Amino acid sequence: MIETEHTPNPDTLKFLPGKTVSEVGPIEFLKNDKSIKVPLANKILSLEGTMMVFFGKDFITVKKEKDLNWNDLKHGIISEINDYYSKGNDVVVSKDLKLENILKNSKSTTKPIQSDKIIDKINEVLDSKIRPAVARDGGDITFKSFNDGVVTVELKGSCSGCPSSTMTLKQGVQNLLCHYIPEVNSVEAY
Repeated sequence: MIETEHTPNPDTLKFLPGKTVSEVGPIEFLKNDKSIKVPLANKILSLEGTMMVFFGKDFITVKKEKDLNWNDLKHGIISEINDYYSKGNDVVVSKDLKLENILKNSKSTTKPIQSDKIIDKINEVLDSKIRPAVARDGGDITFKSFNDGVVTVELKGSCSGCPSSTMTLKQGVQNLLCHYIPEVNSVEAY
């Protein structure tokens, strides 16, 4: 039985299959990507009106076109997810898949190599305090850069394009990072 949850973004819906979805971390696929190597992503994105599919550890977030109603799409998406797992598949994106093939054309959430003590602290706060909350809403947040007191992050999944993402960044992410890391002055979206 797949459950759904509304997210703060009215154009995304979170699907909870009750099973592992991604063993390689959060990963996002867009409709126009013709080289997706994940069958369930292709199936969902082939449905009329879907624009993005985001796989978290134990959830799937789907973004629809603005003018469509979820009632027109939800059952088709649930059917594709049920069909995938009913064929004996235990996970959608397994750690056994060649990650470079999956990520080549997708929007991966792997972290950049930039590193120093402040950046390590930023990533620690993002991972421990912010990412779990963002994941509950069907999305993800990734560190992009830190320059002159400004942290740049990228919002993915349901958080990408969400009407309340600016408030999330300023009142949530920025307040937490400034509280725990005095060198941080502000947070901007990528």
